[in-house]
Amino acid sequence: MHELSIIQSVVSTVTEAMSARPERILRVRLLVGALSGVVEGALQFGYEIATDGTPLAGSKLEVVSLPVVIYCKHCEALREMEGVQSFRCPVCGTPSGDIRQGRELEIESVEIEEAA
Repeated sequence: MHELSIIQSVVSTVTEAMSARPERILRVRLLVGALSGVVEGALQFGYEIATDGTPLAGSKLEVVSLPVVIYCKHCEALREMEGVQSFRCPVCGTPSGDIRQGRELEIESVEIEEAA
């Protein structure tokens, strides 16, 4: 379950970035591409474990799943893939290895509760 080590890195990164700020962390939003090889349920489970006893304890993990998007040279357009079995343009059928989205695994944002 590599998701636990991934989420531990996320918690460490957010904790370090927020160390100088006294605000409470409410939510961490991750972008996860379809080709990233991680399972959202395992990330959620690991988040609860990894945040226990940290400044992120009690915060929520929001995972945004991103589909695979390729660029089709024939159509000269970006095309969203319906699956990851065939990297062909869903409109014209031309094969494409020009992946523009779908490999992401990144922290998009951190929502904080500002001190009164």
